Amino acid sequence: MKEILLERALKALENAYAPYSKFQVAAALECADGSIFTGVNIENASFGATLCAERSAFAAALSEGKRQFVRLLIIGGSAGHISAYCPPCGICRQFMSEFCAPDFEIVLCNGEQFETHTLKELLPKGFSL
Repeated sequence: MKEILLERALKALENAYAPYSKFQVAAALECADGSIFTGVNIENASFGATLCAERSAFAAALSEGKRQFVRLLIIGGSAGHISAYCPPCGICRQFMSEFCAPDFEIVLCNGEQFETHTLKELLPKGFSL
């Protein structure tokens, strides 16, 4: 499944909008029913208004009524070239904790290798009500 998610993320990467950082990111989200939603980073001149690829993928899935998620694959790099592992930022980790169990898988890919973490590993003390 990681290869399928990577293929979908690579295709989505072409749509990333990163005119300021030139660092494009794409994510592919696998839902419990097997459906896959992709997202890309969408930068804004007001940097705080930038939307990360991870939240973009979740927004697409949530907008279609999906609420159960299995894993998320993230890729990124300059000029569309995957160059390093791209772990999710703190805001994205907290966002995921709203919808995902602690054992939710976050797969990072540097173009050659995969690295898998759980949400709990990346957000050990997330905020919740």
